[in-house]
Amino acid sequence: MKIAIGSDHAGYELKEYLKKTLKERGYDFIDVGTDTEASVDYTDFGLKVAKLVSEKAVDRGVLVCGTGGGMSITANKVKGVRAILVQDLYVAMQSRKHLDTNILVLGGRVIGKGLAEEIMKTWFDTPFEGGRHQGRIDKIMEWEDTHLN
Repeated sequence: MKIAIGSDHAGYELKEYLKKTLKERGYDFIDVGTDTEASVDYTDFGLKVAKLVSEKAVDRGVLVCGTGGGMSITANKVKGVRAILVQDLYVAMQSRKHLDTNILVLGGRVIGKGLAEEIMKTWFDTPFEGGRHQGRIDKIMEWEDTHLN
C-alpha cells in the first residue's frame, strides 16, 4: 500500500512521529510537506495529498493540522476523496468498515502521539465491509460525477 502524508506547521511534529510508524510497518509513503514548523497554509498540503489519492497515485492519505478541521474540509473538496477527521478508535474503525474512507485526518493540537498512532494503525488495519455500504458510496460517487467538474 502506498501512502501520501502531509501537514501544516501545526501538524508537523505529529506527522514526523507518524512517519516512524509508517516506516516500522513497512508502508511505502511520500511526504508532501511541510518540512518545518514555519507557518504555512494547510490548504496547500491538504490538496496535494487529496489529489494524489483522487488520481490513484497513492492508495490512501494521512493529513495533520492543528485541529484537523481545515485539512478535512480541504481534502473533501477533491472528487473521489472521502476524508475523515478522527479522534478515537471507534470512528477510525467504523469509517473504514462503512465509509471506505481514503484519507485519515488528525488534529496535532487535539490528540496525543500515542492515541494518534493507535488511530492510524486501526484505520489502516480495518478493511471495508462492502455490501450495503458500497451502495451508499456509489450514490456519493454518482453525485460527484454529475455535479462536480
